[in-house]
Amino acid sequence: MTSTTTELADFQRVLGQLRSSANALRARYGDDPAVRRIQNDLERLDIDAAELAAVVPAPRRETGVGQGEVVMVPDTPYDPSLWEDADDEGIGGQGRS
Repeated sequence: MTSTTTELADFQRVLGQLRSSANALRARYGDDPAVRRIQNDLERLDIDAAELAAVVPAPRRETGVGQGEVVMVPDTPYDPSLWEDADDEGIGGQGRS
């Protein structure tokens, strides 16, 4: 079983649990508009899950450090002119009138 199949099966299992809970709510609250909306939402999720089952997932793209990308950080001090007009957080504009 592929990862995607497992993820979809997990989703459908949880959806079944939600449907069971929604049926319990319907038994408790009757045909309340909120209960009908919940059941409509579950029907929509069923439709979307069925559509998703027919789609071939895009391959995962792993990015960032640790995935073959090396980020060099220099050991030399930064040029102080980079901070010339910067304000210290919380202190305000020092030296300005």
